[in-house]
Amino acid sequence: MVETPLILVTNDDGLIAPGLQAVCAALGELGRVVAVAPHRQRSAVSHSITLHKPLRLDEVEPDRFLCSGTPADSVYLAFHHVLDRLPDLVVSGINQGPNLGDDVIYSGTTAGAREAMLMGVQAIACSLERGRRFNAGADVIRRIATRVLQRGLPNGVFLNVNLPKAVESASPWRLTTLGERHYGREVQALRDPRGRAYYWIGGADLGTGNVPGSDGNALDDGCVSITPVHAHNTCMKSLEALTNWPWGDEEE
Repeated sequence: MVETPLILVTNDDGLIAPGLQAVCAALGELGRVVAVAPHRQRSAVSHSITLHKPLRLDEVEPDRFLCSGTPADSVYLAFHHVLDRLPDLVVSGINQGPNLGDDVIYSGTTAGAREAMLMGVQAIACSLERGRRFNAGADVIRRIATRVLQRGLPNGVFLNVNLPKAVESASPWRLTTLGERHYGREVQALRDPRGRAYYWIGGADLGTGNVPGSDGNALDDGCVSITPVHAHNTCMKSLEALTNWPWGDEEE
């Protein structure tokens, strides 16, 4: 007898976020869905894990868990404490707002999928460009998840999926590369009521660069962007070039 697929869902917007709720409902057609997600907004925490303070985990209803930590914490706890076996698939999202280009470095949403990938489980990170078309987006994610479960992803790869703001169940799909995401670089220096300095960092979203074949261009064309992402960061071209440097004491 074929075992029912076990699917773990997480995000960085919190357990009650509408994107996560829509994904859980849609993926329920494919198998058992367990959600372990942060108890509050955790955007841009990247792949941080909590090592220097205790974590709390509360089951608020069957198969729905609140975690006091990050998306990576949530996946780690799910794999090693909540679930009785490794899941067949991890889905992180649907995030409110896109994760394009360099966003994958900062994003807690992509970190949830990356943590699963590092543990040998196939994963999808998914984000909605703008708006609240989460149900239509979740239907697209269900269809992508179906293909992943049927065919399997290459080892060491997760999918970063971005949904256009007007996403529909029949929206065209496009395989893409990571493109460019531009933000204003700002620091606001302020003073609290006691005269101590504090700072707000980050600036306005300035859009994406025009990079043919990229995730940003796909969204601009109203397409669902699907980007395979891996964690092998070694630059082999530079490694080869650097072998010619004098690394010993023979040259200063």
